[in-house]
Amino acid sequence: MSGTDATEPAARGRLPDGLRALLGAAGSGGLEAVMLSALALLVAFLLFGIFVTVQGHDPVAVYRTLWLGAFGTRFSIENTLTLAAPIILTAMATLIPARVGLLVIGGEGALIMGGLGAVLAGITLAGLPGLMGVAICCVAGALAGGLWLAFAGALKLWRGVNETIATLLLNYIAIAIMLHLVTGPIRDLAVPIKAQSWSIPEVFRMGDIPGWSVHWGLLIGVMVVACVHILTRHTVTGFSMAILGGNRRAAQMAGLDIGRLTLLACALGGACAGLAGAIEVVAVHGAASESLVVGFGYTGILVAFLARQNALAVLLVALIIGGIAASGGLLQRRFGMPDAATDLLQGMIFLCVLASNALAGRLLPGSR
Repeated sequence: MSGTDATEPAARGRLPDGLRALLGAAGSGGLEAVMLSALALLVAFLLFGIFVTVQGHDPVAVYRTLWLGAFGTRFSIENTLTLAAPIILTAMATLIPARVGLLVIGGEGALIMGGLGAVLAGITLAGLPGLMGVAICCVAGALAGGLWLAFAGALKLWRGVNETIATLLLNYIAIAIMLHLVTGPIRDLAVPIKAQSWSIPEVFRMGDIPGWSVHWGLLIGVMVVACVHILTRHTVTGFSMAILGGNRRAAQMAGLDIGRLTLLACALGGACAGLAGAIEVVAVHGAASESLVVGFGYTGILVAFLARQNALAVLLVALIIGGIAASGGLLQRRFGMPDAATDLLQGMIFLCVLASNALAGRLLPGSR
């Protein structure tokens, strides 16, 4: 008998109970997660239908309009895809740390810092070739966002600060820093209408996908999701994250470097959100301003919860949520509903997702 064969039973016998449970539940938990998310969406849409009925509107007509505003025409699809692009990336700011058991809600702050990083890099390195400049702006944004959320991870590790509270407060700090910079040190005085930073060079602007009015940030987001999926599902590091997120004591007994995994998860999540901010600058705005603070980071939290830590599912969920957001203007024009009606629907979805967690382990036998 080989050495590997001899030691395999003993090693298997030493696996902590929490790790065994995690491995055993991996298969059955996936289908239940899909069912829970689908149920949450269904209940949320039913509740929204009741709301619009009370308001005196035909819910069927409202839902038809929602579909039309999201996917009914080429223009609607392009608008949905454009809104989904940053949401895909900000969802990673919550999803990746969740793999190690952290509830991080700092995607908004990381996005803003990423936008600022892209602007400062673009201004400093003006004169470089266009493609190189775009790449450097995106890398600078990702680094800024990664460091921003890694700081929250460090606070959690070394000071015991709750990561949810820390990242929530960091969002407001990021907004304050951005407002200070764009109204003072880096304000473009040539634009008197609103406070914004100096613009990045025109050659650093990211173009659209040929044949579509959708910038290349969408494909970048898809590639990032593919990389995150491979990392979390098909690498040793991803497996270690799953162990840590499933049972911290099991991770300690297995000898995993909890500190490194925690910082890595926060940094990667922040880098994704920072990349979203950089893309918003190089592809949409061309400068940093209050236009960056539109809630993409908070919407990413909803997407991550609905995807239930599955990176590939983020693509579909981001399309759904992006489509809902894209339909707000059409609902307002056709039914006189406030544009915030779609925000209400997103809030209902979020509450239903949270409520559905009470059914985890109960829908399918053996899924606990």
